[in-house]
Amino acid sequence: MNDYRQETNLASSHWRRWLWIGAGHAAVVLAVLGIALPLLPTTPFLLLAGFCYARGSVRFYNWLMNHRWFGGPIRRWKETRTVSRRAKAMAITLVILLVGPTILFVVPHLWLKVLMTTVGTVGMVV
Repeated sequence: MNDYRQETNLASSHWRRWLWIGAGHAAVVLAVLGIALPLLPTTPFLLLAGFCYARGSVRFYNWLMNHRWFGGPIRRWKETRTVSRRAKAMAITLVILLVGPTILFVVPHLWLKVLMTTVGTVGMVV
């Protein structure tokens, strides 16, 4: 287990640290939800959690950075400023599998189908 203490910059007051920790917890919850929900991104919320924990708690920051699933994307982002191709491919696949049937079978109007397809495609490309 690596110690990332040198990367933290804890807030000076006790109550601010608690606010940073609370925000970090909320970001982790949103990241976990983002694993299952296609329009909720996981990696940005993990990065936000890391940012918050680095200002609130050395223990939580170390936990996040050393986490089996969450630590890798954060460390990769810090080192290369990129998201892995596997993560991108998984995100695109989930969007297609979860949003595609909705566009095809639930949305009644053609113009709305075209709009949703366009927005989804732009979101995946950018």
